Amino acid sequence: MTKPLIGVTGRRWPATSLGSHVPVAMLGLHFDLHFTDYVRSIALAGGLPVELTRDADPREMIQHLDGLVLSGGADVEPTRYGATKEEKLGPLEVDRDEWEFALYKAARDKDIPVLAICRGFQLVNVAHGGSLNQDVDITEGAGHPQWDVDGHHPTHDVACTGESIIGALIGEHASVNSLHHQTLRELGDGLVPSAYATDGVIEGFESTDGNVLGVQWHPELLDAPDPTFQWLVKACIAH
Repeated sequence: MTKPLIGVTGRRWPATSLGSHVPVAMLGLHFDLHFTDYVRSIALAGGLPVELTRDADPREMIQHLDGLVLSGGADVEPTRYGATKEEKLGPLEVDRDEWEFALYKAARDKDIPVLAICRGFQLVNVAHGGSLNQDVDITEGAGHPQWDVDGHHPTHDVACTGESIIGALIGEHASVNSLHHQTLRELGDGLVPSAYATDGVIEGFESTDGNVLGVQWHPELLDAPDPTFQWLVKACIAH
């Protein structure tokens, strides 16, 4: 059986971010950044990962893919959900926003499975008309985020609904990591909540057609092969 081709989004940073590792002649360049845990998780689950670049038309790229992973990263620009920038909002990457919203729309138009992680989870919610809390203090509720703990280790619990995709994958209760300082405020249209932190914050959802799975945590850092990536690969094969 042919392995499904699954694209993964990443970041684009100026070469100056690398400091003294870059010669002066290259300081005006940019580089694409993809954390290897995403592609490794796809490969371990049985898929063929592809690190995507924004130097091609999103619709054309999606036509070659069987599935899509929207990865973590910078905060979504708040005007996307009708808000103004608050003081504690993190760094923005508006070019990435434009690219990923276009990729997601193309993926939905083609009806391929999508796994949305952390920033991707928030971006999908915004794409469906939802909104975000721009900053949640670490002392509140379940403790968002936990920056001082190795992301490979679970730091808090989530409760999953019994009839959901994520509930079937990881059970009614599970321990996950917490590497986010934003949370969902209003859930977008066509999305069904499926996992909650102990303070009631939504940390998982799926689309009503079952073709999109979103999680607020970072499953690529947990035990591999992770069930969410296994779901993605199986959904791509079934599609």
